[in-house]
Amino acid sequence: MKRNNLIMKKYFTTLVCLCIAIAINAQSAEKAKSILDEVTKKTKAYPSIVADFSLAMENLQEGISEVYDGSIILKGNKYKVSVMDVVKYFDGTTLYEHMLDAEEVNMTEPLPDDEENLNPATIFTIYQEGYKFNYVGDGTADGKACHEIDLFPENRDKPFSRIKLIIFKDNLQLYSMRQVGKDGNSYTVTIKQMTTNKTVDDNTFVFDQASNPSVDVIDMR
Repeated sequence: MKRNNLIMKKYFTTLVCLCIAIAINAQSAEKAKSILDEVTKKTKAYPSIVADFSLAMENLQEGISEVYDGSIILKGNKYKVSVMDVVKYFDGTTLYEHMLDAEEVNMTEPLPDDEENLNPATIFTIYQEGYKFNYVGDGTADGKACHEIDLFPENRDKPFSRIKLIIFKDNLQLYSMRQVGKDGNSYTVTIKQMTTNKTVDDNTFVFDQASNPSVDVIDMR
């Protein structure tokens, strides 16, 4: 009888701990979603986003640590990104990938689910489908208070296991995004400077062939 009571007590204790853990995880997910919803709402209200960033690539096992500077201009679903001697222009339909060293531009029409050519603007809404999220906690980044949120892909075939977002508390702006790869490679984008009230012409998001006559344009559409 005493043995049965002991087993019952252990089972009951485990059950209670499990219920508490589930409740905490639910609260954590709810808090993370609430913050992300606010970030998305605020970001969509911006007429444009112009930012300088750094891209860090790391693989601790192989001793790789590289950092590159870049810039980005966002307007709705249009964007222009410059990093690592490549400039990408996307006008909402056509993607122009200008490889500066090769003096070559490839024109394609990426599909919405094309992860290789993922629209940078979707980082503000990526959590809305196909991800679980967790509020990790409070912290500081660049001397400012911030939220730390982890996103976990529901599709286990994704090449990464987690995306970590660091968001400033005062203005709900994204500070950094870290993608942890299953192959040991991690990529971190850190926003160095951001402006949200600039007027940006739509021609910014189209490669200007007339101004670059020596560049070979390859239409792959």
